[in-house]
Amino acid sequence: MLRILHTADWHLGQSFHGFDRDREHRIFLDWLGSMVRERCADALMITGDVFDSVNPSAGAQRRFFDFLARAHAEAPSLQIIVIAGNHDAAARLEAPAGLFESLNIKAVGTVPRDAIGEVNYEKFLIPVKDVNGSVKVIAIAVPFLRPADVPVISESSDGYLAGIREFYRRATQAAGSLRDRQYPNAALLALGHCHLADAVESRESERRIVIGGEEALKADTFAPEVAYVALGHLHKPQDMDDGRICYPGSPIPLSFAERDFIHRVVEVTFDESGRPSIQSLPVPNCAMLVRIPADGVARPIGEILQLIRKETVDPGPWPDALPFLEVRILDDGPDPTRRRAIEEALEGKPVRLASIRLEPLVRTPAIPGADEALASGLDDLGSLDPEEIMRAAHMERYRSEPDASLLAALREILASEAVNAK
Repeated sequence: MLRILHTADWHLGQSFHGFDRDREHRIFLDWLGSMVRERCADALMITGDVFDSVNPSAGAQRRFFDFLARAHAEAPSLQIIVIAGNHDAAARLEAPAGLFESLNIKAVGTVPRDAIGEVNYEKFLIPVKDVNGSVKVIAIAVPFLRPADVPVISESSDGYLAGIREFYRRATQAAGSLRDRQYPNAALLALGHCHLADAVESRESERRIVIGGEEALKADTFAPEVAYVALGHLHKPQDMDDGRICYPGSPIPLSFAERDFIHRVVEVTFDESGRPSIQSLPVPNCAMLVRIPADGVARPIGEILQLIRKETVDPGPWPDALPFLEVRILDDGPDPTRRRAIEEALEGKPVRLASIRLEPLVRTPAIPGADEALASGLDDLGSLDPEEIMRAAHMERYRSEPDASLLAALREILASEAVNAK
């Protein structure tokens, strides 16, 4: 039997509307370390977006390396496999390779090529051993793939997606060859950081991989011989293809859209025949996210202020970390006093004001001439009248003409820019 813990999308170093998340990440990683011990895990797989940024802070890196060191110290036989996500710096993640090797850790981020431009797919194959040292699984550890990483498929209408599919096909073929040569009873497991078609995304905190969203792969990208597909990128926990394909989701809520998710780590157990079974291990909720209004439907500012004054906020079980609050307001016109009024209404209430979300009353057709100018090229954008743009934008958002004082302020800015440009 082989037991693997699968997690993804930690986003260490994330700033949540200006608030640091290190405390929540510390609690999660302490819990994850305890799960490694309690569940007697043979391997831990982290499928991308370890960090929130390609240039993570020193504190975020320290949090990651401290966890790896503690996990190895407490479970020396634990294998850890990490792949880079689209938020990670691939080469940076691989940089401590020599140190990682001594800690039984394998990080895969880049797709190197040889002198003639060929990829050695065996680089992405990692045998995974059980407690007795027998190889039970061959992991196909594929990081987030950029267009330059994938094979060129000239006959395809979408070369990027076809290239990703071909990359996995070749890597799976290499894994099958390795199994046949050395580990005849091993199961195949694929790791990836990608977006599958029909999977549910969390728009508020996930970065689109390709502009326009044309990056979704089909489930048949992963050959039937792959027993389990461990994915990262989508923050909503979800299983597909009868549980064969799995997104564990983010371990902490990374946006208010994720506040109702049941955050988890997935335990994958391979029996003696190589058949996997999965179990969700819920992560302790260490961050309360609340909304006003509670139903999430925006209201006019007057109603919002009344709701705030009447609201009795549960401070939660953590006196050192008050709940995050999002306020949703119908935007019925420019109002520079809005934030101050909300802050005054919240005085004395045990919350951290994280977000004031303005939602327009109605949408109307947008700026006249803008679509034509964009279609003609950037040079034609200069033909648009700034005042007309402002009038149209104000009408679109507020269903009214802008106040004379706003137009006067715009003219003052334009005149100042013109003087500075001389």
